[in-house]
Amino acid sequence: MRTIHISLRQKFAWAGLFASFLCLCAAGQIVFGPASLYAQEQKVVWSNQEKPIAEQIRGLRGLPDDVRARTTKNLALEIRRLPAVPNKLLLANSLANLSTEGDFGHDTLQEVATTLANALREQPIQATQGQPPRPYVELAQLVRYEHVQASLDDPQFAAAIAKIERDNERRQQADFTLTELGGKSWTLKGLHGKVVLVNFWATWCPPCRKEMPDLETLYRQFNDQGLVILAISDEDAATVKPFVAKQKVTYPILLDPGRKVHELFEVVGIPKTFIYDRDGNLVAQSIDMRTRKQFLEMLAQAGLQ
Repeated sequence: MRTIHISLRQKFAWAGLFASFLCLCAAGQIVFGPASLYAQEQKVVWSNQEKPIAEQIRGLRGLPDDVRARTTKNLALEIRRLPAVPNKLLLANSLANLSTEGDFGHDTLQEVATTLANALREQPIQATQGQPPRPYVELAQLVRYEHVQASLDDPQFAAAIAKIERDNERRQQADFTLTELGGKSWTLKGLHGKVVLVNFWATWCPPCRKEMPDLETLYRQFNDQGLVILAISDEDAATVKPFVAKQKVTYPILLDPGRKVHELFEVVGIPKTFIYDRDGNLVAQSIDMRTRKQFLEMLAQAGLQ
């Protein structure tokens, strides 16, 4: 493949789309590696300092969780020491995107957030079509949902924080009716009196697959106490049904092939989880994969112990 040197403006545009690329990588539509930070026909030119960092980021999902946490923290520190160039922001954003796939510790996430904030401070991005670019949203999500600290005097970061709050207001008021694989229809607002866990997932998504056994365990544990799990996929029944049967999942699997509910909940990357208490209040949510321990902490906010 020939090497194409792309402009600074183009690099920032692709940085804003990186979260979507990660999903495509998992689906096999784009091979995840240093070159795939952009489209398949384009290739990043890494410096000698950057290339080993990019390769380690590529391999993070293959590491045991304890090693992954330590490696993620070290990578954040290594990226922070890089010169202020566009590739630094790409690496910081990609590391942040992967750092929430489980429970790697608050200290690790704080280092990741600090690195991303520093990269954005050095290489700020202009808004596109009135929306804050994705790296600002990534940082805002870390602050809002992972409870880390980030100092960034940038109107795009403030806009990203405001966007999250608007999205949460929509999710609080959201209602939908979808049909599960077995043919039963479920309406969110019709589940008053239940604790409802809404999980967005797909068969091709590695973090989604990783958290499914824990969701099944929690469903069996709390179903008699009123827990309802609605797992929503935008794939078709022919794809989802054999996968679910193989996984031995018993909680309801709902289909959203037109992605209307995904759009209603502003779901960009998956998995995403939203928990409503018995009064229909949105009390907890995650921006990525959760462990059983993390799910239990979320359910406790809805009154399930």
